[in-house]
Amino acid sequence: MDRGGRQERVSGQPGARTLSAQVLTLLAGGAAAGLLAGTATCTAAQGGLLIGLADGPRGRDPALVGWFLAGRLASHTAAGALLGLLGSAVTLPPQARAVLLVAAGLTVIALAVRLIRRDRTPCANPPSDAEPAAGTEPAAGAELQEEPTAGAELQEEPTACGECGPATAEPRPTAEPRPASGRRAALLGAVTVLVPCGVTLGMEMVAITSGSPLAGAAVMAGFVAGTAPAFALLGYVLRRVSRTRLARLAGVVAIAAGLWTAGTGVNLGGWLTAPAPAQATSQGSRPTSVTVWATREGYRPAMVDARANAPVEVVFKVLDQGCTGTVVIEGRDVALPATVRLPPRPPGTLRYVCGMGMYAGFINFS
Repeated sequence: MDRGGRQERVSGQPGARTLSAQVLTLLAGGAAAGLLAGTATCTAAQGGLLIGLADGPRGRDPALVGWFLAGRLASHTAAGALLGLLGSAVTLPPQARAVLLVAAGLTVIALAVRLIRRDRTPCANPPSDAEPAAGTEPAAGAELQEEPTAGAELQEEPTACGECGPATAEPRPTAEPRPASGRRAALLGAVTVLVPCGVTLGMEMVAITSGSPLAGAAVMAGFVAGTAPAFALLGYVLRRVSRTRLARLAGVVAIAAGLWTAGTGVNLGGWLTAPAPAQATSQGSRPTSVTVWATREGYRPAMVDARANAPVEVVFKVLDQGCTGTVVIEGRDVALPATVRLPPRPPGTLRYVCGMGMYAGFINFS
């Protein structure tokens, strides 16, 4: 019995070691993908939400960025575990992601407008009872009020609008905003999982194919860890700038980022599509197999010809890693490289787009 039990335990070790090796490999691969490929695309798609950390009395607290990153790590890790356990059943369809991208863009715009309006609010000190009226001599003892006290230098430091006036008799509480601000920052970080960039979609595909909740959580956690330095730096810069006279400029940049995010959602949903580019083609027989290359600048060629009323194979090859590594075609996500087999289609144009809605391509059936 004991010998057999030892044999059973020994026979079970290779499987555990294989799973551990898979988890470590996916963790390292996710971190590398986040650091090398996801830094630019994810900060572009999700970084605008960091403008929400600059609002409120605790906007300078460096812990807020930590709360943001913690919420982002928790939500992505949980999503990876669910993808590894349930597969593609828990992934969002492209149309739902398009709606969320538009909502995220509008949220960033609202936060940016709030920041600009707060910066434009005049910080004039309200007149006090001790100030002399126009044309009168200052009362005795008035000079004592002009001398700076121990805490006066802190009041002269430029802060958010409405905070540069003289101190009141009742000091503002500083302990209560901390939990609320931390929860808000963590919530902003958590909702980034609903606005995935193109590389995030690729990592989600890896989590699905892993077939294990632990492996799926590992690849997503590694990916978030790889993108964390870029988000931390961006959050630091936004918080510092928002407390200076450049806050208005930061708000304008954030509005542009929000418009860009909302525009990618509209493009992903195909609600305002641009016309297909014109391309001169020969009058001969159209092919039943076409090749498209995914590059950093989009899909090349942007327009290909294929035979109508016949099955067509679209061979997607990857030249550069980026958001074009995931393509949305016929309402489904496809991780590249891949070969997509299309059923017979009537004459017309089929549009496909990258997972972030940034780059589009066309297939002309004729």
